Amino acid sequence: MRILVIEDEPKLADYLKKGLSEQSHVVDVARDGVDGRHLALEGAYDLIVLDVMLPGVDGFEVLASVRAHKDTPILMLTARDAVEDRVRGLEGGADDYLVKPFAFSELLARVQALLRRGRSQEPTLLRLADLELDLASRRAQRGGHRLDLTAKEFSLLVLLLRRQGQVLSRTTLAEQVWDMNFDSDTNVIDVAVRRLRGKLDDPFDSKLLHTVRGMGYVLESRVAPGGSPR
Repeated sequence: MRILVIEDEPKLADYLKKGLSEQSHVVDVARDGVDGRHLALEGAYDLIVLDVMLPGVDGFEVLASVRAHKDTPILMLTARDAVEDRVRGLEGGADDYLVKPFAFSELLARVQALLRRGRSQEPTLLRLADLELDLASRRAQRGGHRLDLTAKEFSLLVLLLRRQGQVLSRTTLAEQVWDMNFDSDTNVIDVAVRRLRGKLDDPFDSKLLHTVRGMGYVLESRVAPGGSPR
């Protein structure tokens, strides 16, 4: 899942990024309300962790801006423990509220609960031709045979399946799966795709993962003239 943390305290922001990244989430951090609001509105996030006391634009204003355009789950963080602040946040559209200081285990439990709630409307089983991927059990199989994938390979396949038929650039893959800016001098994306292809396609006659020269990669089932897959 992709999470945006909007928090101006450097130590806490870095702590949250590290902890959530260790749970296999892709985490972006904004350190003021202006940047946070921009990322929240322009980016595609599964969850936003939002501090109330922010420079530039406070968390309540960020919350109002996001809620005017999106229904992304929002967990608010604040040093304020006044009931009025919590009521204001929840009435403004926040999905949950956590008062500082807090234990990371509690924040993680709340994050997971909000992500589960957001995923409840999404299918947990993704399919393409004879490929089947179960998000709940984190298992992938093709033609009835289980694919032994690493965590990154699984994340890469999820992204490709969710956007099957779309050509995804190396930059998109780097940002969405590796949480990094794509450097044309690195071959990490090509190596990962090659390894995934070795497990996904090499043992089978029909190929699903295709290279689009000069553009990127696409996952789709292609039918050759005559109706047989190729």
